Amino acid sequence: MEQLTHFIAGGRVAGSTGRFCDVYDPSTGQVTRQVPMASAEGGHAAIADAAAAQPGWAATNPQRRARILIRWLAGPHPPAGR
Repeated sequence: MEQLTHFIAGGRVAGSTGRFCDVYDPSTGQVTRQVPMASAEGGHAAIADAAAAQPGWAATNPQRRARILIRWLAGPHPPAGR
């Protein structure tokens, strides 16, 4: 079973609690992956990183933000569990 990771400070971070939640394929109801449950420290780290990044993102021209998101949606994306 593929286990996903957290994405904190621009990088993939493995869960540290040892607990996971199932991710279901909505069309079949089958479990396809597992996502790690965050610890309190991991949650605080993610929030702090997002708060630090927000002013720069908010100052970015909306057209540039749209282009970044469109490029991201176009992929390819790195494997989810890595």
